[in-house]
Amino acid sequence: MADHVPANAGWFENLDPSDVDSLASSITEGSTTEPQDWPSRAIESNFADDEDDYYARLHEATVEATRQAVRERERADDQQLKHAVRAMDDCERVANELAERVSEWAGSLGMDVAGVDGAREVAARDPEPGEEQLVSLAERTAELADEADDLRSFVESRAPGVAPNLSALAGPVLAARLIALAGGLEQLAKMPSGTVQVLGAEDALFAHLRGQGSSPKHGVIFTHEYVRGTRPDERGPAARALAGKLTIAARVDHYSGERRPELDDELDRRIHRIRTRGEDDD
Repeated sequence: MADHVPANAGWFENLDPSDVDSLASSITEGSTTEPQDWPSRAIESNFADDEDDYYARLHEATVEATRQAVRERERADDQQLKHAVRAMDDCERVANELAERVSEWAGSLGMDVAGVDGAREVAARDPEPGEEQLVSLAERTAELADEADDLRSFVESRAPGVAPNLSALAGPVLAARLIALAGGLEQLAKMPSGTVQVLGAEDALFAHLRGQGSSPKHGVIFTHEYVRGTRPDERGPAARALAGKLTIAARVDHYSGERRPELDDELDRRIHRIRTRGEDDD
């Protein structure tokens, strides 16, 4: 029960049966020290007409409580970060695909342009007869690329507040991608480092499990300089070291939120040992 409600009162105590939001809040916030014959108490207090009516109201209230919990979870900062980085990747992917179309179309009209920058050049043209649709497409392409840039700025500014240690070690964008791939910061914090290491390489992992390929050494963390910039024969140890520290960082961020700069130093030293001695010191 809520703090102001006696311990032997039902979750429905002093509530309007038609106020579903209040009923849901009572279920979410309430507690009791011992079981009671709640249907009978609900009928005695005129909350419900009979036992069936009581359970119908209870069902309605619990469903609404679940909806409220889902809405609250979706509004959480890590979920906003997840949506933002996914939207950024979508915008970048579509902008690049459209830029290829613009380049091909422009080439058929004698223009030599390439990529998003080329699309921007076309978008800046005063269209000659027959070029109107091409220029319009180029404008949309440039707008999508600009939206991707804005989303990247949003991610870079928001990630350190959501996951300060993870963002410091991985960089804001990679941190956001890991959170998105895991489904949230809490889910990421509960993953073993081996799973974090191959996040984003699910297709290759499943192929390996089917006996159709080798086991992936890394997933999206390959974009980190500590993996990408390490000699190919030492990328496995580097990926394991990075994933291990990222896992610790995610757990610290989720459970305490305290910034721990020593994690940065420990990772730096570990990667230095791997790169200079060419072996995993564990």
